[in-house]
Amino acid sequence: MGMDLMSNKPPLNPNHNQNQNPTKNLFPSPALSLSLAGIFRHGGGTSKNYMDVEEGDEANNGGGNSSKREDITEISSENSALVLRSYNDIAADQDDDDDDEAGENKKKKRKKYHRHTLDQIREMEALFKESPHPDEKQRQELSKKLGLHPRQVKFWFQNRRTQIKAIQERHENSLLRREMNRLRDENKALREIIAKGACTNCGVPTSAKDAFVPSEVQQLRIENSRLKSENEKLLAVIGKYASSESPPARSTCSPGDDQDGNMKCSLDSFSSIVGLERSQIVGIVDKATEELIKMATGGEPLWIRSFETGREILNYDEYLKEFSVENFTKNRPTGSSVEASRDSGVVFMDLPTLVQHFMDANQWQEMFPCMISKAATVDVINTGEGVSKNGAIQLMFAELQMLTPVVPTREVYFVRHCKQVTADKWAIVDVSIDKLEKNIDARCFKRPSGCIIEDKSNGHSKVIWVEHMDCQKSLVPNLYRTIVNSGLAFGAGHWMKTLQLQCERLVFFMATNVPTKDSYGVGTLAGRKSILKLAQRMTRSFYRAIGASNYHTWNKATSKTGEDIRIAWRKNLNDPGEPLGVVLCAVLSVWLPVSHQNLFDFLRDETRRNEWEIIANEGPVQNIANLVKGQDHGNAVTIQAMKQKEKSVWILQDSCTNAYESTVVYAPVDISSMQSAMTGCDPSDIAILPSGFSILPDGVESRPLLISSRSEDRSTEGGSLLTIAFQILTSNSPTEKLSVESFESVNTLVSCTLQNIKTALKCEDG
Repeated sequence: MGMDLMSNKPPLNPNHNQNQNPTKNLFPSPALSLSLAGIFRHGGGTSKNYMDVEEGDEANNGGGNSSKREDITEISSENSALVLRSYNDIAADQDDDDDDEAGENKKKKRKKYHRHTLDQIREMEALFKESPHPDEKQRQELSKKLGLHPRQVKFWFQNRRTQIKAIQERHENSLLRREMNRLRDENKALREIIAKGACTNCGVPTSAKDAFVPSEVQQLRIENSRLKSENEKLLAVIGKYASSESPPARSTCSPGDDQDGNMKCSLDSFSSIVGLERSQIVGIVDKATEELIKMATGGEPLWIRSFETGREILNYDEYLKEFSVENFTKNRPTGSSVEASRDSGVVFMDLPTLVQHFMDANQWQEMFPCMISKAATVDVINTGEGVSKNGAIQLMFAELQMLTPVVPTREVYFVRHCKQVTADKWAIVDVSIDKLEKNIDARCFKRPSGCIIEDKSNGHSKVIWVEHMDCQKSLVPNLYRTIVNSGLAFGAGHWMKTLQLQCERLVFFMATNVPTKDSYGVGTLAGRKSILKLAQRMTRSFYRAIGASNYHTWNKATSKTGEDIRIAWRKNLNDPGEPLGVVLCAVLSVWLPVSHQNLFDFLRDETRRNEWEIIANEGPVQNIANLVKGQDHGNAVTIQAMKQKEKSVWILQDSCTNAYESTVVYAPVDISSMQSAMTGCDPSDIAILPSGFSILPDGVESRPLLISSRSEDRSTEGGSLLTIAFQILTSNSPTEKLSVESFESVNTLVSCTLQNIKTALKCEDG
């Protein structure tokens, strides 16, 4: 009888097993702990009180397990008297002293939990908005004010930061899923186009090509690999890799929500990440818009024109007085530098189209391919009104680059706002948010920047560009330090001239009345568009290949002449735009005592190509076709023919130039494929592997040596920063490893080309 009673009674120490081991089993992994995290106060309401956790719970992302711990706390605190009475009734024959001793042991071993009051949570929330990582002094003051132990305050802030991280990862996963769905839709559309089996431009059947198309299974495998590659790129844009074991993102909206409800979800998620309400974000962008308009239209003493360079310089003392920047120097990170510049010009594009290009991340990146290596819309805060997107607000990411692997890229997160100022004037405003920058650990911070676009007649627009950034100083080689620190590399002038160049390219691409003296060799408009489209794809591939983005892993080697060569290699498994196999890329950046314009004219001139081209020594090079794509005749696409080992080789060359940067990009092409493209056939199936040159002014500006009434061409002064890049296909098999001979061959190719250029321009060392 005694045994039966003892089998049903509660254990002697209820806290020993029921409190500790079950809690440990409930939270076996950090991922599960994150999935049980509490809802944000502004993201879904937090009327329930938060609870402190013990120090050992921090390893399991404490703060996300409140519901289970409340049950354990109720059993331990409210029912303790019932447990004791039941135990005394069953074991009445035991001594009273033993009962007292057992009760004291239970109290010692029992964990004590504490519920924070609403006032305590409110105070800690207020401090968290100001400082997510309070120091010891702030925690001490807050604990005295709230009557809590400093360790309780410390753990509350740790749990809060864990919740923010969990919500941010859920949102990033949601973005990646949406992008994957978009890629699947694009894949379906491409399959439908392929199924039609004819060229859309010339109508030639593609049955001859169909014989070389792999089976359906092989096509699916290739497409699957491409989707995986795109997914990895998106993960790199976000800045972190999400674990495949992470729990699915949970939406705070019900399945039946309409578009407004979805927008509210997006706002709540953004508020959770940034720590700001929607009204606060709107207030920030409105204030930034006012500042941008004043910065774009203001004159002296805010902007002072330099006598040496002719560029406008921002008077920062006047800026701080004009805009009352609170705690500006206090909030700036240690070792940061401020870059501010302004420029203006007229572009060949109407205002609505220009606004559309700025508000779409892909079109924006295509408009500045030499300056933007990555761009993405992270979140849409407000879609704006109608097609014009007036009032649109969106969080964006961009990775800015120079066309050399030796200068680090700049990653910046910012909010972009589109607003109609007057009937014919719009503002595109970019501004970074303090709390967001702290969460993502960004190294570049955008003060109110952007452009004011004014509609002009005949499809023209006037653009005033303001670029104002605060960046942490990075390790820039001495070769590029002057042009980077002076603001020329990422300043408003570079953005403005690149925009004008790209708008001219679009105009000439659609033009039907290009003078024949400037364009020859291609007889039809469809053929002209086909060649220009192929050249554009080739140049963008070149820009992407030679930048310092994390697309590539660069290794340093020494050339035969002593310079540092950056070498990277990649495996092309499925991209039809370039040859399949292992591609080796070698890049060398040097300074030459030759002006920017003279060096560009030398490298693009087909009559002097055999002076630097190693394979062009067997005979002269002739132009087969020339297609001008801008007002400057240096902006042109040419098809050149040369002799190589008693056979003809065709070279497609694309040259681009402006006051800040020039490039000459070329690649050998298949003659039959080029002849087909010249008749108007789609060039998307032509595999091309570009090499070429990037030319920058060295950035050294000084007073003129002479005073004269004759205007001197400043482009003849100073030297140039030349980047030489070669890409070679080392093997048609992606699985084959690189050989030592491949590195030696590309080293010899780069070194000999540089020596030939120095010899031709008479600027050898010594």
